[in-house]
Amino acid sequence: MGTPVNIIVGSHVWAEDPNLAWIDGQVSKINGQEAEIQTTNGKKVVVNLSKIYPKDVEAPAGGVDDMTKLSYLHEPGVLQNLKIRYELNEIYTYTGNILIAINPFQRLAHIYDAHMMQQYKGAPFGELSPHVFAVADVAYRAMINEGKSNSILVSGESGAGKTETTKMLMRYLAFLGGRVATEGRTVEQQVLESNPVLEAFGNAKTVRNNNSSRFGKFVEIQFDKQGRISGAAIRTYLLERSRVCQISDPERNYHCFYLLCNAPQEEIEKYKLGNPKSFHYLNQSNCYELVGVSDAHDYLATRRAMDIVGISEKEQEAIFRVVAAILHLGNIVFTKGKEIDSSVPKDDQSKFHLKMTSELLMCSAEALEDALCKRVMITPEEVIKRSLDPQSALVSRDGLAKTIYSRLFDWLVDKINVSIGQDPNSKSLIGVLDIYGFESFKTNSFEQFCINFTNEKLQQHFNQHVFKMEQEEYTKEEIDWSYIEFVDNQDVLDLIEKKPGGIVALLDEACMFPKSTHETFANKLYQTFKTHKRFIKPKLSRTDFSIGHYAGEVLYQSDLFLDKNKDYVVPEHQDLLGASKCPFVAGLFPPLPEAAKSSKFSSIGSRFKLQLQQLMETLNSTEPHYIRCVKPNNLLKPAVFENANIMQQLRCGGVLEAIRISCAGYPTRRPFFEFINRFGLLAPEVMEGNIDEKVGCKKILEKMGLKGFQIGKTKVFLRAGQMAELDARRAEVLSNAAKTVQRRIRTHIARRQFIALRKATIVVQSKWRGRLACKLFEDLRREAAALKIQKNTRRHQARKTYNKLHFSVLVLQTGLRAMAARNEYRLKKLTKAAIFVQARWRCHKAASYYKKLKRGTLVAQCRWRGRIAKKELRKLKMASRETGALKEAKDKLEKRVEELTWRIQLEKRLRTDLEEAKAQEVAKLQNSLQELQKKVDESKALLVKERESAKKAIEEAPPVIKETQVLVQDTQKVDSLTAEVKKLTASLESERQRADDSERKYNKAQESSEERGKKIEETEKKAHQLQESITRLEEKLSNLESENQVLRQQAVSMAPNKFLSGRSRSIMQRGPESGHIGVDTKTGLVSKALLNLEFYYIIMDMHSPSLNHRELSEVEEKPQKSLNEKQQENQELLIRCIAQHLGFAGNRPIAACIIYKCLLQWRSFEVERTSVFDRIIQTIGNAIETQDNNDVLAYWLSNASTLLLLLQRTLKASGAAGMAPQRRRSSSATLFGRMTQSFRGAPQGVNFSLINGSMSGVDSLRQVEAKYPALLFKQQLTAYVEKIYGMIRDNLKKEISPLLGLCIQAPRTSRASLVKGSSRSVNTEAQRALIAHWQGIVKSLGNFLNTLKENHVPPFLVRKVFTQIFSFINVQLFNSLLLRRECCSFSNGEYVKAGLAELEHWCYKATDEYAGSSWDELKHIRQAIGFLVIHQKPKKTLDEISHDLCPVLSIQQLYRISTMYWDDKYGTHSVSSDVISNMRVLMTEDSNNAVSNSFLLDDDSSIPFSVDDLSKSMEQIDIADIEPPPLIHENSGFSFLLPRSE
Repeated sequence: MGTPVNIIVGSHVWAEDPNLAWIDGQVSKINGQEAEIQTTNGKKVVVNLSKIYPKDVEAPAGGVDDMTKLSYLHEPGVLQNLKIRYELNEIYTYTGNILIAINPFQRLAHIYDAHMMQQYKGAPFGELSPHVFAVADVAYRAMINEGKSNSILVSGESGAGKTETTKMLMRYLAFLGGRVATEGRTVEQQVLESNPVLEAFGNAKTVRNNNSSRFGKFVEIQFDKQGRISGAAIRTYLLERSRVCQISDPERNYHCFYLLCNAPQEEIEKYKLGNPKSFHYLNQSNCYELVGVSDAHDYLATRRAMDIVGISEKEQEAIFRVVAAILHLGNIVFTKGKEIDSSVPKDDQSKFHLKMTSELLMCSAEALEDALCKRVMITPEEVIKRSLDPQSALVSRDGLAKTIYSRLFDWLVDKINVSIGQDPNSKSLIGVLDIYGFESFKTNSFEQFCINFTNEKLQQHFNQHVFKMEQEEYTKEEIDWSYIEFVDNQDVLDLIEKKPGGIVALLDEACMFPKSTHETFANKLYQTFKTHKRFIKPKLSRTDFSIGHYAGEVLYQSDLFLDKNKDYVVPEHQDLLGASKCPFVAGLFPPLPEAAKSSKFSSIGSRFKLQLQQLMETLNSTEPHYIRCVKPNNLLKPAVFENANIMQQLRCGGVLEAIRISCAGYPTRRPFFEFINRFGLLAPEVMEGNIDEKVGCKKILEKMGLKGFQIGKTKVFLRAGQMAELDARRAEVLSNAAKTVQRRIRTHIARRQFIALRKATIVVQSKWRGRLACKLFEDLRREAAALKIQKNTRRHQARKTYNKLHFSVLVLQTGLRAMAARNEYRLKKLTKAAIFVQARWRCHKAASYYKKLKRGTLVAQCRWRGRIAKKELRKLKMASRETGALKEAKDKLEKRVEELTWRIQLEKRLRTDLEEAKAQEVAKLQNSLQELQKKVDESKALLVKERESAKKAIEEAPPVIKETQVLVQDTQKVDSLTAEVKKLTASLESERQRADDSERKYNKAQESSEERGKKIEETEKKAHQLQESITRLEEKLSNLESENQVLRQQAVSMAPNKFLSGRSRSIMQRGPESGHIGVDTKTGLVSKALLNLEFYYIIMDMHSPSLNHRELSEVEEKPQKSLNEKQQENQELLIRCIAQHLGFAGNRPIAACIIYKCLLQWRSFEVERTSVFDRIIQTIGNAIETQDNNDVLAYWLSNASTLLLLLQRTLKASGAAGMAPQRRRSSSATLFGRMTQSFRGAPQGVNFSLINGSMSGVDSLRQVEAKYPALLFKQQLTAYVEKIYGMIRDNLKKEISPLLGLCIQAPRTSRASLVKGSSRSVNTEAQRALIAHWQGIVKSLGNFLNTLKENHVPPFLVRKVFTQIFSFINVQLFNSLLLRRECCSFSNGEYVKAGLAELEHWCYKATDEYAGSSWDELKHIRQAIGFLVIHQKPKKTLDEISHDLCPVLSIQQLYRISTMYWDDKYGTHSVSSDVISNMRVLMTEDSNNAVSNSFLLDDDSSIPFSVDDLSKSMEQIDIADIEPPPLIHENSGFSFLLPRSE
């Protein structure tokens, strides 16, 4: 680094200081190998040249964000850089890819908010300011892209902020990857929520920190295939068990003991607790409370945290019962018993605590006393019970307490892991290691030994990683590098852990022998390692030993090594607590397996070494990232930086070790353009022409005669000391140049002084000569003046006498004239007063007369006008009654018409049913009659046959003999047939009678059915009336809801005409509007409409209840069907039409105008149900599905905004109309209703001239009372206007975002060419290249503006779009400027200023109509850039900067820009240190304001306008002369769209 050759008189150097670690000064004298230094604090010190280091006087005032960029990478340079950045609240600094985090001891919420996380998301490492988010982002990206697990190692001593850093890491990882969808809390929330529990049981107050973690913690955050957090696990290492029983004075025991002692009173009484001072385990220290911390509050918070992590109420009660038992256990004191070497509880107090401990652990008090005071020894012959002396009993008591607490802590960790849940399918993880740092105290015991062993192991891992990074850097730059000696600490690790001869192995061996003591153990160490260079034996101690760790020597006291290393469980303790009646306590001591019972000894050191080995295996399988946390002071206060303390922490954290590794290779690395800018003056010929930067760097180094350097692809790599040598040469060149300039300046000053002296001599001579001439002239002038004075004196005396006489005469004359004038004035005054009195009296009389006359006239007029008004009032009341009667009659007649219609249909249905039943009955009777007739005919035919056969038989038979027999037989047959005929006749009669009875029953049934029908009709009437009342109430409710929705949308509503009722309005409009119906002859309904309307009014006037229902229904149904079908066809045609690109008529969108006119004509705004609105909205939604086509979006934005404007000025809520009684099927759904509405006119908002095609403007229209569908359509249209606006704005943002990233920083190649170029043409070309990206943005803005203009988007919306776009540009550029130090330079300010000039020119060309206040939105970046390019910054005061230069910027923003500024062009400095101090004071005063702390800006993506704003900004639209498109031009249903002449 620094060598004696490089140090000369006048060099700025660093020297060691016992108080400040390092102090800077200037070499005033060199005597051989020693140098005398004048330090900055005014002292003179003499130091050896080999112990001083060069100081970089040209280092940036705000430090560097990566210490590998330091010109001199040594201890004082690193310390000074950290100090400068800490004073500027820059708490993070890189050393390569290692992050150093200094605890600010204050809230800096603005650097951890969501906006900051968004900035670091995906940003390349090192591009933005150093941050813990950058490390987490690199780890996450590496895990996602490479599929390999990563680990982040957070180290540092107590109070350095490791836990807070770990919390920030997990927050950012959750922000990056998101989470697996869970019902409850997320994984990182559960991990963070477990912290209060672990802190309560694992943290304690130490000398250096009030909340020190006394265990190591490795959090494995598991990710699924999509990169989302899916699980986590917490691994803990080496809880400090000895703290349970032993604490030193300024420290405290674990927090949980104090929390329980400050629990609610019922808890304290339950566990028989009291003040912490009354417990032995707590009163060893005088510290019981922490400043600013309430243990009672923390107890409740810990209970809540236990609830959150899933510890049940029963388990919580058991946990605190165990904690209370440990406190009582510590108060048990023993004394000698009756037997030799026996012990018993000392007094009643000890017995009380023994009893409480047994009750809390739910075990026997006698068994507990035996377990503490006796031991069981098993021999082959018998089992021997041996008593313990009081000292051994105390050791047994403390061992039991440590074992219980350790088991309790392990149970909590396992419970938390179960609660969080692990992902068995996770293939990748990011581990965050929060582990204790290197410790070296006055007394160092076994805990410090294990902690430092851990840090040695981690340091070896760290060294390997740093060396690997160095090799990767050299390979990336393609430089030749020989083998660099690797700084390794393997010898220390072998000393500690090597088998069989390591310290841990020897300690385990000593613990296995009962007679071993710490003296024998120390002697064994002395004998074994007497020749080891890392092991040191102290001269004044027989039991202590020192180990030379990487961070320095540590002296260990071996007194308690053996006791603390023993980890076996006493069988008596195991049996006692394993048999506890409390399941929780018994669960802490599960039965040991047989193998465990046989092994009597286990070692904490061995177990810890095994855990550490597993941890190292995990870390070796991951890609490591390092965060070194540093505590700036032991006072735990902000803005205090203790140099010596921080140097020690840097050594313990391995940062200086990493610097040593770096210095073994090429510690100084400079990009080509920086190297040329700094050392180009050593070889001026390099700066001439347009030589390549790489070649130029090589020529400079070769000219200086340096060897061993390397030229990479983008950087120059210098060996240690070469940078100092180059700086010395540079200082020499600058010194010679300064001497030349001084010599020239002194010559110029001396010549200028001589010339001035000569001129002054000539002037003095001329002055003296002039003075003499003046004296002579003065004498002559005085003589002439004396004569003149005498003459004037004499004349004055004469004149004085004359004036005195003249004055006396004037006084007499004046007195006499005044007396005469006063007399005359008195007379005139009296005359004037008399005239005034007369005038007032006459005026009073005339006024009195006029008032009386006026009063009488008014009384007469009032009475006369009153009579006339009463007559008029009487007429108006009569007219009002007539109007009300007509409306009531109309409503009654409409009800009667519908009732009669229903009755006709019902009677028709009943009559048809009765006729069908009657016809069926008659048909049955006729069938039975026909069957009977058939039987009679058959009987008659049979009788005829019998008679004929009888005749034949008589003719054929003999006349005498057989005649009698035949006659007898024939008579019998005739009788039988006659009887049968009679039966048939009787049956026929009975059938006829039955038919008559059936007919009579049918008639009776018909009469009864008619009576029932009448009753049903009456019932139906009552039901209908009830239904109508329900309908009225529902419609009132719906109208009120629609009115409320309109109010929410802030629709412009005008007061309805209060003086016209529905009937009177229809009568007034009947004349002109019936002409429209007469024109529309194509529908064929005109004559029917006129006839039905005339018939309707006749019925109203006659109040007749009778009507031919059948004719009415037939006339009504047919036109309704045809009208509905035609309306559907027209709607379908309209939808097909507007789905096409209809273009514009002038600046008016045709589609919007056509939709509006059609909806008005069809009265769609006034109907309760319609589908046309949904179809229009669906058409717009389908059209804008392709979000990338800005032309389509602009076309529909123009149409939607125009249509919304027309609706805003036309629609109003149906307030008064909604209160009138209406049926669900309103009159508009019937033929009469349609006809009356047609004759009442076109929509209420349209007059006759509009229907005929000549509309003068929208404002001349009356408003339409809109129903709910129309109001919903208006809301949907408003939403679509906002959605399309947002899509257009976001598309432009996406287009310019990539260019903005290139616009904030000037390209280095172009900047370097500007530095090197000499000709004007080269500069011009470079300047063109510089603003190419800005011109790309301007081109995008111009194309976008043209698209919006071509589609006639309202200028109001265009202004809003570009205002938000410029605000977005302002936010992106300003935030990038504040997050990247390389952007806060003078040349970069000039570059951005040139780009802003391009934007200003675009705004000027776009005019205020479209650009509006866009340019004003860039105020932050404009003022920030103005600050960067202003000259003489150190002379500016804070008031000038904050009020004149940058009034918009906050103190936090000014502070950050001022501290990050660096001049890469002229080498000037930022504002003065006084201004920086004043800024810091103001920031401290305002630190409680979270808003003011944030120096970044937020992008506003809201919709910056309302419907009212849009309506007020747009002009009136004349839609009268809009030509319909060809698709509907010839259709007769759209004839109303055709423009017509008057």
